[in-house]
Amino acid sequence: MSATGLLREVEGFADHLLLERGRSPHTVRAYTADLTALAEHLEAAGATEWRQVTLSDLRSFAARRAAAGLARSTLARGTASQRTFFGWMVATERLVVDPSARLVSPRVEKRLPAVLRAEQAAQLVEGGGTRPEPRATGGAGDPGGDTQTDTDTDTDAAPGTEADPVSLATDLRDRAVLELLYATGIRVGELVSLDTGAVSLQDHTVRVWGKGSKERVVPFGVPALRALEEWVHQGRPELLGARSGEALFLGVRGGRIDPREVRRVVHRAAQRVEGAADIGPHGLRHSAATHMVDAGADIRSVQELLGHASLATTQVYTHVSVERLREAFDRSHPRA
Repeated sequence: MSATGLLREVEGFADHLLLERGRSPHTVRAYTADLTALAEHLEAAGATEWRQVTLSDLRSFAARRAAAGLARSTLARGTASQRTFFGWMVATERLVVDPSARLVSPRVEKRLPAVLRAEQAAQLVEGGGTRPEPRATGGAGDPGGDTQTDTDTDTDAAPGTEADPVSLATDLRDRAVLELLYATGIRVGELVSLDTGAVSLQDHTVRVWGKGSKERVVPFGVPALRALEEWVHQGRPELLGARSGEALFLGVRGGRIDPREVRRVVHRAAQRVEGAADIGPHGLRHSAATHMVDAGADIRSVQELLGHASLATTQVYTHVSVERLREAFDRSHPRA
């Protein structure tokens, strides 16, 4: 069995992750990339079948990747990929012995997530979309999108000029994106996959499909509601195209907005806030959770809102809040 044969099992495993275990396409791509690299390493070492692989081979592969300067988090994910893969191989009787059973994952340093102060978050979402008065005339931009996701080009109007309808629409979209991210703490992948039917403007809720295809309903407040109403009724119609379908958020060519564009929207908004960390969508998620804990929300409610499978994942925000209290104490208490 050649490397092509080794990869055949990887392809079957990828189908298992996607179809049977409900893992996200992003996770499947990451695991597949890890296992493809492993298969190529094994072929170079002379292996032609998975049953030939030993713990020593896996350690050699890990050492090679570490020497190449890969981050500890990447190495840890690679170990997780191998354990899951070989566990599946044994469970489906493709292998008798799991060579990864005693494979040790590198320790990943746990860093407290960067968060905005509440006033910074307010400035970020409120300044995320500049909305000049719309013109009475003017056509929409090119609605045609060739892909399922859509990345914007520069649509900002020059200083002193009247913004075109597409720029006005993207301003409304960006404001709605920022308000919804901060109000709900949803992940960027969850946001871009939203369809119009997932949002209830009447109930102030959004229905989200999270990791593992788990569904949850998350509430949002009045500022997010107003931003969404303006986007849905005024902005989105300007960007509608043949590829729009039911996608809630659209790019300038009419396709479903790309996660990279959402990240750019958040980064641009953060740069406008003095003293703010250069955060992305996940930073807004961290900030939303931390501000809720700061205000007294119980950790289990925050867990449900964020869609965390484990309470331990959510508890990092209690550590963030304690750390912020400690910093305030050190700065201001005369006996610190």
